[in-house]
Amino acid sequence: MADFLLAAAGVLLATVALGLVRIVRGPGDADRMMSAQLLGTGGVAVLLLVSAALEAPAVVDVALTLALLAAFASVAFVKSGTPALPDADEEAGGR
Repeated sequence: MADFLLAAAGVLLATVALGLVRIVRGPGDADRMMSAQLLGTGGVAVLLLVSAALEAPAVVDVALTLALLAAFASVAFVKSGTPALPDADEEAGGR
């Protein structure tokens, strides 16, 4: 069973490698961000498969940390592309 899990992890690593190409050559920022999300998700999956194959429960903590960082990266990307809304005071004429 461990061999199968490691083989599946290898296939996922190949998918992540293709995502790296899209990060470098992506036509737009959104494409690059989606590739970075693929990198995070694929990395989490690989780490979980390796953890199960090698029976190393500490690797699960690393996978969860990577998932959290990937989520924060998405939020930061969206926040950087969203225009700032004017304050309510400015709309009311400074009252």
